[in-house]
Amino acid sequence: MGAGQGLHGQRPRGDLVGAGGLREPARGRRRLAPAAPRRHGRPHGIALKGTLILRFKTRLLALPLALAWGLAGAAPFAFVPNQKGGSVSVIDTATDQVVREIRTGGHPRGVALDAQAQHLYVSNEDQGLQVVDTASGKVVSNLPLGPSPEGLAISPDGHWVAAAVEEANEIALVDLASMTVAARIKVDGKNPEHAEFSPDGKWLYTGAEEGTEVNVIDLASRKQVARVPVGRRPRGIAFTPDSRLAFAACELDGVVYVIDTATQKVVGQVKAGDFANGLVASPDGQRVYVSNGRSATVMAIDVARLAVVGEVPVGQRPWNMALTPDGAKLYVANGRSNSVSVIDTAKMAKIKDVPVGAAPWGVVLR
Repeated sequence: MGAGQGLHGQRPRGDLVGAGGLREPARGRRRLAPAAPRRHGRPHGIALKGTLILRFKTRLLALPLALAWGLAGAAPFAFVPNQKGGSVSVIDTATDQVVREIRTGGHPRGVALDAQAQHLYVSNEDQGLQVVDTASGKVVSNLPLGPSPEGLAISPDGHWVAAAVEEANEIALVDLASMTVAARIKVDGKNPEHAEFSPDGKWLYTGAEEGTEVNVIDLASRKQVARVPVGRRPRGIAFTPDSRLAFAACELDGVVYVIDTATQKVVGQVKAGDFANGLVASPDGQRVYVSNGRSATVMAIDVARLAVVGEVPVGQRPWNMALTPDGAKLYVANGRSNSVSVIDTAKMAKIKDVPVGAAPWGVVLR
């Protein structure tokens, strides 16, 4: 998404304000959300150990934020950078309401969260990599990244953040322990927008706004080792949880390309909607979701069949997305509607639209 215009009269960077604009919102209590329905045909009422552990861990991670913000529950929180609003909206996924606005200033775009949800990393077009303490909602540090940083991703081991630096045609690899740029990796594609780690931590894939290829970086050598020809303007990238397949949404062709990561070759294609861009894979690896910017829809792709199995209308210019840890709900940033659409993935139906700031770029959820 292109640069937005700065807003006048913004609060100083780092202020924490409530959904209604108050600096110290009234502290209320709410109930925990009910358990989500089982996914993909699992018998209703059968408790799966892994699912229960996942939900338990998720609530433990969210609990410090809930306590710090005076909330009773411990559901995951969704963080939404508003590119033209100079802020990050925070949505409580139990109520699907905005509970905080974190002021960043500038033009926040890519976002990533550490495993404990204690630090939010924001690529700000004007201010580099911002680190936000999620409990206080304050920006605690800034790291220069280069001209026009955009997509961010955090490595599976939590050691690195990768930032796509568009105008430098490179990926900045940030060591989170020292908060330094450990490497600047040049890529062939012009204007890289996204950088995604494979779940096994071996690869880093990048697309390019002005290219027809996916660039493959080997993390061990910190070099580009392959380029995979795809369609025009590859934007969003997603991996299956086993790292076996990668998906790339090519906006100008409206096609999602499927890449075998062992051979670094295209092994399939799926026709998507008009201006396909954002991608996210389900936790069980059975589905990949793609947002279609001009069609204003989100599609579900069955990974085994490589076929579209559902489509949901959302807001205008849907962009980047995130799933709850159990895969039950999908949060879609609508860049021109100033909203986030919430989708029930079992029913493939929109639950509601959540108003956020100006020009939301994406969503990260932990």
